[in-house]
Amino acid sequence: MPQYLDDFDPSSVDEAMVPDIDALNEEMDAKGMRIFAGGLGPASSAKSLRAQPDGKVLITDGLYLETKEHIGGFWILEAADLDEALGWRRKGAVACRAPVEVRPFFRVRPNARSK
Repeated sequence: MPQYLDDFDPSSVDEAMVPDIDALNEEMDAKGMRIFAGGLGPASSAKSLRAQPDGKVLITDGLYLETKEHIGGFWILEAADLDEALGWRRKGAVACRAPVEVRPFFRVRPNARSK
């Protein structure tokens, strides 16, 4: 079954939202939809790494992309198709009171020869 990644910014979560998000997580768990969920640290803690022409890697403070919005947390859902994933994320947008982006998630499987 396809998996979908969606994201939201957990720094926008306030106390009034917590019960709604908890209820949505419990509903997704009961339906077997939620594969994994996680939050990221604040954007201010990000480090960006860029390969240089001389083969060295430059590490700088800050986000890879300069933007006002960023991924702060995410769910990996297993859904029959994109329409089902969008249905669940409609609930996510309401519970999180924030925009939610949905994309297909492609799991990288370990190479059998590397074991």
